[in-house]
Amino acid sequence: MEEASGWHNFLEILTKPDNIPIVAMLILVIFFTWLGLREGFKNDKLIEEGKEDEIPNEMWK
Repeated sequence: MEEASGWHNFLEILTKPDNIPIVAMLILVIFFTWLGLREGFKNDKLIEEGKEDEIPNEMWK
């Protein structure tokens, strides 16, 4: 009898019906954290360049 690998056990746990919403929420949290940090760094760059007035225009693009 072959012993299951760690990845197999991990994926088996992730794909159980009770855990699918948790995995989806984790993916969404990671995505929106990345998106927020990316926009924040863009705004910081504009502030360093002395273009504070352009931040609202960039946010509405």
